[in-house]
Amino acid sequence: MLTSKQRAYLRSLANSIDTIVIVGKSGLSDDIAKQTDDALTAREIIKGKVLTETCPCSSREAADTLAEQTGSEVVQVIGSKFVLYRRNEKEPKITLPKASRKGM
Repeated sequence: MLTSKQRAYLRSLANSIDTIVIVGKSGLSDDIAKQTDDALTAREIIKGKVLTETCPCSSREAADTLAEQTGSEVVQVIGSKFVLYRRNEKEPKITLPKASRKGM
């Protein structure tokens, strides 16, 4: 589970990356899930887009479903775009800010 500080950090990283997963009229197929999984393994953070005119699901539904299928976390959903994050255990590329112990 990401803290708000970690989520904010990941959102700032996502600003500069390109959209690499596009969900279109075929919806959430196995190919999209495989592409998302491969991209998360390589990059840890990815940006996706739902073509709202043709896709049968909303961007929130797409993000939640892909996160569940790939074992990742939804960082943010804004409009038709979403950001997913999954730490690469073998070769981590992103160092998240430490969770504070305040309030525990």
